Amino acid sequence: MTEKTYNLAFVFPGQGSQSTGMLDNLAATYPEIKQTFERASEALQKDLWALINDESLSAELNQTHNTQPAMLAAGVAVWNVWTKYSTVRPAWMAGHSLGEYSALVCAGALNFEDAIKLVALRGELMQQAVPNGIGAMAAILGLEDHEVVKVCAEAEENEIVSAVNFNSEGQIVIAGHKTAVERAMVGAKAAGAKRALLLPVSVPSHCALMLPAAEKLAEALENITIHAPDVTLIHNVDVQSHGSPELIRHALKEQLYKPVRWVDSVKFMADEGVTRFVECGAGKVLIGLNKRIAKDAEHFALYDTETMNNVMEQFND
Repeated sequence: MTEKTYNLAFVFPGQGSQSTGMLDNLAATYPEIKQTFERASEALQKDLWALINDESLSAELNQTHNTQPAMLAAGVAVWNVWTKYSTVRPAWMAGHSLGEYSALVCAGALNFEDAIKLVALRGELMQQAVPNGIGAMAAILGLEDHEVVKVCAEAEENEIVSAVNFNSEGQIVIAGHKTAVERAMVGAKAAGAKRALLLPVSVPSHCALMLPAAEKLAEALENITIHAPDVTLIHNVDVQSHGSPELIRHALKEQLYKPVRWVDSVKFMADEGVTRFVECGAGKVLIGLNKRIAKDAEHFALYDTETMNNVMEQFND
């Protein structure tokens, strides 16, 4: 019998956590990993497992229309292992940016194959919205939220640059036109930022440049069946849970061109009584952020056989 645990949240990573060979260790023990990727590959008519395991395809993996379905499949695959071998279930879910789609699948709101096709389209629309070389993203370390917002406003000069990922206190990502982002980086350093780092991405996610992509994504979402999630799922864009399919569609549209409020999302869950956060998918990027946000909580990541077995053993006691 499964048991829903009200102090437990599962969170799912997005782009940036992908790497060649991710989940190969887990796949050697649990057949559910490859089985999930086989379903995803069939939906896309593309071998996603080869894409994440062939070193020569690493550049292809990092193309956003490939990264997004690969990361979605990874999160769902790890969840499939967990649900087969553990009776413990979270009462809460959230996903960082793209990871929200993984959460929606695992919460029963989205069909897996529909979601795989949808995020591949999402990646294509994002890339089409801004030609290569026009947009950029940068990480600003060591400034407070309001300081980064002010720096961006001062750097705009009739272009777009804004704070788009509130990842943890003192770690904020900005995005927009490349020249405006570069001006904001200079302004951030002048304002006392410890570092301002240009990120190796071509798509300026979660800023107003993504509005054309969001409009097209909204059209695709109208043809996707969405159910009410069977757990409380916190959306990035408004830090709320939604049971209505229309409100979920609206949140997914807005998520594409509005900021990821990750700090607020984790704090909200912690304030609601979550004391254990489990990162479900490839890597452990979120666990590093979450430890800085919910300092009194316990944090775990599931990404290989050792971590899976250790967490299962601890939670099933």
